[in-house]
Amino acid sequence: MSNFIVKKVAVLGAGVMGAQIAAHCVNAKVPVVLFDLPAKEGAKNGIVLRAIENLKKLNPAPLGNKDDAAYIEVANYEDNLEVLKGCDLIIEAIAERMDWKHDLYQKVAPYIAPNAIFASNTSGLSINALAEGFDAELKARFCGVHFFNPPRYMHLVELIPTVATRPEIIDQLEGFLTTTLGKGVVRAKDTPNFIANRVGIFGMLATIYEAEKFGLTVDVVDDLTGKKLGRASSGTFRTADVVGLDTMGHVIKTMQDNLASDPFFAVYKTPEVLAKLVAAGALGQKTGAGFYKKVGKDIQRLDFASGQYVAGGAKAADIVARILKEKDPVKRMKALRESTNPQAQFLWAIFRDVFHYIAFHLDTIADNARDIDFAMRWGFGWNVGPFETWQASGWQEIAAWVKEDIEAGKALCNAPLPAWVFDGKVVQNGGVHDAQGSYSASKNTQVARSELPVYQRQAFRAAVVGDGVANGTTAGITVFEDESVRIWHQNDDILILSFKTKMHVIGAGVVDGMYKAIAEAEKNFKGLVIWHADAAEGGAFSAGADLQSMLPVFMAGGAKAIEPEVARLQNAHQALKYANVPVVAAVAGLALGGGCELLMHAAKRVASIESYIGLVEVGVGLIPAGGGLKEAAVRAAASAKGNDILQFLKASFTNAATASVSKSALEAQKMGYLSDDDVIVFNPYELLHVAKVEARAMFDAGYRPPLKAQFAVTGRYGMATIMAQLVNMRDGGFISAHDYKLGAMIAEIVAGGEVEQGSVVNEQWVLDLERKAFIELLNHPKTQERIMGMMQTGKPVRN
Repeated sequence: MSNFIVKKVAVLGAGVMGAQIAAHCVNAKVPVVLFDLPAKEGAKNGIVLRAIENLKKLNPAPLGNKDDAAYIEVANYEDNLEVLKGCDLIIEAIAERMDWKHDLYQKVAPYIAPNAIFASNTSGLSINALAEGFDAELKARFCGVHFFNPPRYMHLVELIPTVATRPEIIDQLEGFLTTTLGKGVVRAKDTPNFIANRVGIFGMLATIYEAEKFGLTVDVVDDLTGKKLGRASSGTFRTADVVGLDTMGHVIKTMQDNLASDPFFAVYKTPEVLAKLVAAGALGQKTGAGFYKKVGKDIQRLDFASGQYVAGGAKAADIVARILKEKDPVKRMKALRESTNPQAQFLWAIFRDVFHYIAFHLDTIADNARDIDFAMRWGFGWNVGPFETWQASGWQEIAAWVKEDIEAGKALCNAPLPAWVFDGKVVQNGGVHDAQGSYSASKNTQVARSELPVYQRQAFRAAVVGDGVANGTTAGITVFEDESVRIWHQNDDILILSFKTKMHVIGAGVVDGMYKAIAEAEKNFKGLVIWHADAAEGGAFSAGADLQSMLPVFMAGGAKAIEPEVARLQNAHQALKYANVPVVAAVAGLALGGGCELLMHAAKRVASIESYIGLVEVGVGLIPAGGGLKEAAVRAAASAKGNDILQFLKASFTNAATASVSKSALEAQKMGYLSDDDVIVFNPYELLHVAKVEARAMFDAGYRPPLKAQFAVTGRYGMATIMAQLVNMRDGGFISAHDYKLGAMIAEIVAGGEVEQGSVVNEQWVLDLERKAFIELLNHPKTQERIMGMMQTGKPVRN
């Protein structure tokens, strides 16, 4: 297969989506040009320039590193269309109006290079209708590509071919979106709103309908339909406010305009409450009011009956919250259906409505059931897709209950469930997903996963309930396993160390595991990769040292009893650094405190773009003591090369003293936690593959660990300079007295202690300073307050 290399992307339209898609291309180091209309006054590219400025202010940040905004090239449709000739991929992202899009296409078509892919980022317009008027040649290179908002963070991209799109165009684009931009691609059919918005907006409309029927308020509904159901914490109404009620209204209108023959058509009418809010200009978060309104520090909710905002914050009933905590999905669904509590009946109703809908529409909206599950997980933040939920809760029993409700007139329409739901094959499988693939209603067979080469980079692909796909907790060959770690391999030359602790915290068992893994890797393998099975599903790399497990030791023997544990952690990190085979840390999610120190001692790091890295110990009244400050001193001395070391030390000191955490892997590079030659991976499912490739390459290139060098420190001079800055922060009220004490201790350690400027020390000298300060702080009442506060509430105590 020939390479498909995207040398440059053009994004047409600098609105919310267009600008953020451009930003994400820049994150991935893909040159991009952002187009919009020429401004009527001021600079001709003013619209685009304003959009780029706005990218720097948005939260969550579209850019991994704000400075990279400078790489977005600016253009307008009047002067710069020639630029399009140098673009391999052109993504149109203007407002959702067919006539406006067609006008723009006429303007740009003559400038599109003969091999370029042309795509529309539409959330629901017909891709075939958009392609009307193109010549056959351009039609064959046109498709829909639907990013979800915000594009950097939402994993889903829907790819929609037209009847004329060449298959290899879609294959090439899927490869680019998956590896370069890090997306989960689902191919959708050209039906209104495609898959995720079709099912997701139906689900929201059904929820609004059932909430009114059962008399539930918006805050209670959001509590019931958020985290408790394993969905986005914003629930239903808050999600609508975030998306924008006008945007939601637009997506609903697409359904009204194009789905007149759908038996669920009555549900697509714009809810009266939504229409009133939009008419009043209350469009949700962007206008400050929607279903919710922020008044001072309080969040008020809309009362449907009066149309006024009233105090919010009501939660689910205790009995329903208890039902939702039931681990067995079969028991949970049965309890919801049989309960007389209106909240439980409401939950059963919204599950039933979605099951009814996806079964009825599977043949027309998706190639197979797996695509609906992934679309809802990746596009709407559901932990478990709707078909998976049905299958896990008992396929046959649920089908019988849904049928019963339809016949009793309780469902949203009287269309019967399709025959395949009760078909021997699906029933025998216990549902739509099995080891052969996922059921396709249009083909009446199981459809296997895509075999595109890009998926060979994913050692463990996203699984669905019932598919029997191997996962990183059980696959491969186990060398050693206990409750803390698993040491294993995939029958090749790289050993893998995975932590099993909650949030992958580092306790005595994990430290033992590090020693075991290093010894095994040095004896029988080319390298060691530290990787965790939930890396792609939003897990943590490591949330740091396991304070909870240290508590009994502390209670029994005081701070002194902890000292050997700290020394063992320091020594384990040193053992990683000086291992005779390369150690590669495969980082995704949180890498805090000890987790940050661990990755700093690896020979190389392969980090997901969504890596949040920092030394945060001051939050619990401690200082980093796993070698993180020692590494800061070593690296500053190496970077200084004879110049003033302090200049290279200031950022590391400030980051540790203020517990700063990177908002991306790109920012972690800027902060010095990742080095410039570390690898940033955009698709977390590719993390293990890339880490193993790096480890093997280092070994094959003749890897040797660094020599144990001595290095110069800034001593008393460095301490005094940093202390002056701390005094200003304390006297200005920016930090507390205890923060000042912690800052002073960190300053002393990174400066190498009470020695002359330029003194030469070894690593052990600084490690000893770290350990001594850590033990001293454990005895401090303010530190103990912070530790207990964090353990009890999970939030830092400011004292």
